[in-house]
Amino acid sequence: MTPEELSAAIATCLQDAIASGELSVPAEAVPRQLRVDRPKSRDHGDWATSIALQLAKPAGLPPRKIAEALSSRLAGIAGVAKVDIAGPGFLNITLDASAAGGLAQVIVQAGVAFGTNDSMAGRKINLEFVSANPTGPIHLGGTRWAAVGDSLARIFQSQGGDVTREYYFNDHGNQIDRFARSLLASAMGLPAPEDGYGGVYIEDIKDRVLAVEPAILDLAEAEAQERFRAVGVDLMFGDIKESLHNFGVSFDVFFHEDSLHQDGAVEALLEQLKKSDNLYFHDGAWWLKSTDYGDDKDRVVIKSDGNAAYIAGDIGYFANKRARGFDLNIIMLGADHHGYVARLKAAAAALGDDPDTIEVMIGQMVNLLKDGAPLRMSKRAGNVVTLEDLVDIVGTDAARYSLARFSSDSNIDIDLDVLTKRSNENPVFYVQYAHARTAAVARNAAAAGVDRSGFDAGALNHPTESELLAVLGQYPGVLAQSAQFREPHRVARHLEVIAGAYHRWYDACRVAPVGDEEITDLNRTRLWLNDAVGQVLANGLGLLGVSAPDRM
Repeated sequence: MTPEELSAAIATCLQDAIASGELSVPAEAVPRQLRVDRPKSRDHGDWATSIALQLAKPAGLPPRKIAEALSSRLAGIAGVAKVDIAGPGFLNITLDASAAGGLAQVIVQAGVAFGTNDSMAGRKINLEFVSANPTGPIHLGGTRWAAVGDSLARIFQSQGGDVTREYYFNDHGNQIDRFARSLLASAMGLPAPEDGYGGVYIEDIKDRVLAVEPAILDLAEAEAQERFRAVGVDLMFGDIKESLHNFGVSFDVFFHEDSLHQDGAVEALLEQLKKSDNLYFHDGAWWLKSTDYGDDKDRVVIKSDGNAAYIAGDIGYFANKRARGFDLNIIMLGADHHGYVARLKAAAAALGDDPDTIEVMIGQMVNLLKDGAPLRMSKRAGNVVTLEDLVDIVGTDAARYSLARFSSDSNIDIDLDVLTKRSNENPVFYVQYAHARTAAVARNAAAAGVDRSGFDAGALNHPTESELLAVLGQYPGVLAQSAQFREPHRVARHLEVIAGAYHRWYDACRVAPVGDEEITDLNRTRLWLNDAVGQVLANGLGLLGVSAPDRM
């Protein structure tokens, strides 16, 4: 019995108690999903729920009375061995051995579908992440969003969500002009402009532009700069796409910011806002009344020189996404974009739309440590560490896993010395090695003649087996919470918990018989459990974009 099945059983018992008149609970007070947790002490049972305490106030009843009504009904559920009421009304539930052990067979039979559900079915989600300007290689902040964003997309899809991965291509503005001037200066043998870009990659892009258009320096300076802009941006963006693809991240849509201005979409929206009185003219500029919608200050949308401010493009981009049918738009931004949360929601409200259709996730800084000291310089970019730098040192798997295993709103220090070790200190090695060990056990079992022809769920009664089954059973709930809270790191951390429980089980229990021992259903049943662990580890690693090797 999985935690979800037990939760559903408790919900049924609650509905029965309400329908019989034994309990009177307002419908709005009944949670959509009843939560069950592992008790701190295994002496208190396999699972526990505090639902009686949650419902006591709206029901106007002592929590113990609610617990008694649920306990009497739960005791009759198949697979429940015992129900105890603890303290003011906690329900401690013990499953019979066969109900607990049956999970191993459920997992193996479900395969890659174990942990998935359709809770997000019908939601059309636009997930915008990375969106690095095409003026240089992807730095560590963008690399973090690549790992987190792609993992989150996979997790949403596992819950039935219809996800579009989108890259917002910023090809409109001053940074692109600075990039073009930097390329031109390099081609002319001049130092980079004071506000320009440096690094080996500028020389590389410049050489590739000259290879495509060798006569470019014969043009007038303004025309030459424009050609460096057009060709250089295209080459740089091609490099970015290739880097992301090699990192296991592919986008469904590359949206060009410049298209919003070229087709008049931004201007049309601004006229719409003027007519709705949500824009006002002051000091030669047009301002959005964003404070009317929760922002800390009004924002300039059209500057006094007549040019559109950056937020104008944001407004146009949001409207474009909504016109494409997305009912949830998640945007991943760097640590210096905190102010965008309120202003984007205010812009949505000013357009007469629901601000809850926008979610902004803010990612914090990533620091790399080598020999105990920060690593800050790149061979290619000159002043930042890039995606390629990290992958060159630790590999794609370790890079993706290490960036996804931390909450994105926290600063992280990644110790490169740890990530290059083949030891339990290295979290990705720890989890991958657990998967490789399940594959080795399966191979050894096959060589000994053990197969999955027999299954006795009640035989999985060793304490390490109970622990392992419990953490496997928690996996679907962890996955659902990861989607709900937009936190892929929950999956990574739980995989480490499963790996630890598996290693302890491996040390205590054997799958294949020793010597001339007869093959029994216990051996066969343990093979089911071993393979169930391998399946869950593979499923979870796959959601993080990390491989699940059979040998290490």
